[in-house]
Amino acid sequence: MPADVSAQPDAPALSVAASAPSTAASASEASAATPSARPPARQLLLEAAARLFYAQGVGATGIDTITAAAGVAKKSLYNNFASKADLVAAYLEARHEEWLDLYRARVAIAATPSEQVLAVFDAYLDHANFAYEHGFRGCGLLNAAAELPVGHPGRLAVRQHKEEVEHLLATHVAAYQADRPAPAASPDASERTAGLARHLSFLLEGAMARAGLEGDDSQLRDAKRIAQQMLAGL
Repeated sequence: MPADVSAQPDAPALSVAASAPSTAASASEASAATPSARPPARQLLLEAAARLFYAQGVGATGIDTITAAAGVAKKSLYNNFASKADLVAAYLEARHEEWLDLYRARVAIAATPSEQVLAVFDAYLDHANFAYEHGFRGCGLLNAAAELPVGHPGRLAVRQHKEEVEHLLATHVAAYQADRPAPAASPDASERTAGLARHLSFLLEGAMARAGLEGDDSQLRDAKRIAQQMLAGL
């Protein structure tokens, strides 16, 4: 692994190509089926809640607003979720999985241990650059947790997500250090790994908070560059 990772450029944005039907007949069938196809009510409700909770906040978004945005009857919500709290829990879980998908895509194309560390930062950048209807407002999980009372299950879910991010960083930092010369194999290596992972986690979360206030990804890009310099200095 090269010792100097600070010159590494920001990773390019990921893209997903749509696959075309293999025959004219299948294209015709797909076209004919599309107008009548409608996602399940649960999916519509979750998608509407995700947009509204992120843009307006959990507390400011009522059930009627969610069902109207989803285009479903109010009864459909209670057929799929026991309560608004249940819907909030599903939203937090879905957003967590959404970020994990971005992370998995990034780490899959990371060629070196240092790039695997930075893949965590790239996944935050990818999330920040989603086409949010009313603009980027920072971490949707932390925004939601800030509205929930102490002891609420949603706050625990957000805490577990952030702990998982720190664990991922620690795993990749350990692999990076193992790929380095002998000093990284010293008796205190595991302690140093944990300390660096926590430092990177704080750097990342602080940058995300500032990025949300400023409405763009510049703070996250700065955080990634600082992380590169920290890795190069090990």
